[in-house]
Amino acid sequence: MNEFVLNATFFSLVISLLGYELGMFIKKKTGLALCTPLLIAIVFVIAFLLVFRIDYESYEVGSNILSYFLTPSTVALAVPLYRQWEVLKKNSLAIGVGILSGVLTSLVATIVLALVFRLSHTEYVTLLPKSITTAIGMSLSEEMQGMVTVSVAAIVLTGIVGNMMGSFVCKIFHIEERIAVGVALGTSSHAIGTARAMEIGEVEGAMSSLSIVVAGILTVVGANIFGALY
Repeated sequence: MNEFVLNATFFSLVISLLGYELGMFIKKKTGLALCTPLLIAIVFVIAFLLVFRIDYESYEVGSNILSYFLTPSTVALAVPLYRQWEVLKKNSLAIGVGILSGVLTSLVATIVLALVFRLSHTEYVTLLPKSITTAIGMSLSEEMQGMVTVSVAAIVLTGIVGNMMGSFVCKIFHIEERIAVGVALGTSSHAIGTARAMEIGEVEGAMSSLSIVVAGILTVVGANIFGALY
């Protein structure tokens, strides 16, 4: 089976897309926050690889095209932001402070957890990029000599949790301002959270898109500072 996967260039890509489509179908049918398409796709692909005894290296050969599109898909998020340019200009200070607060919260929480669980320096820097988009997080983790694959897993998990729980948390704390909701989702759970923000509304999606970029830049700067503290 591994040989077949290696010879069929797009086999892994098809399996990944089928898993995501299955997730979309289940999400529409159930409406449950737990049934996030990405989470279901991950479970589907893992189950498929285990059942047919396909090693990850073989699967990765055909799925690299998905990683290739990470950067352009992130850049494409500028489109909804452009449509809400006037809203951004009127609330630039509040948005900037909100994103900075989110980034600092993420970095401080990571170092606190590292101290509590006595993580090694490598494990600590591996988790620092957990709240930024994968395209930036992978590069940052590699630069800081972290475990890139673990960083990717942490980033994806953070995004999934934000996608599932973001709206719920906002309701609990009575956060109804559309800009605040977008900034919170984008800063804490990057592109996966932004997907949820776009489902909520165009303003939320635009603010979340902006937050991904700004939070990514601030995290790159902040991670290098915080990385030297532990």
